[in-house]
Amino acid sequence: MIVVSDTSPLNGLVKVGHLPLLQQIYGQVLIPPAVADELKRGGEDDPRIIQVLSLDWIEVCQPINIQLVETLQTDYNLDRGESEAIALTQELRADELPIDERQGRREAIRLGLAITGLLGILLVA
Repeated sequence: MIVVSDTSPLNGLVKVGHLPLLQQIYGQVLIPPAVADELKRGGEDDPRIIQVLSLDWIEVCQPINIQLVETLQTDYNLDRGESEAIALTQELRADELPIDERQGRREAIRLGLAITGLLGILLVA
């Protein structure tokens, strides 16, 4: 199973102490560089968040379709992390995209991507 994650589900799971659920459910999780950057910035306020990047089952993967990333940012007002996560999910034909932000979810669904959120992950667990 291929899973690409946006930042918010990772942050939320870290904060409630349930990040290992992702590994138990999905095995490996891919994140784009912009999500890694957001995790680094979040780690300035909460050191637990930056530790996500040191986990061997989290892998940073660069999306190739930069045009889609830029379109999602400019035309749909998504941030870089959401845009890269959606583009990477589409490119890899990933099975699922954990994403919580309403507008990002809407655009992912519009592109035909399977999504879940923090609550969905907790429900599966």
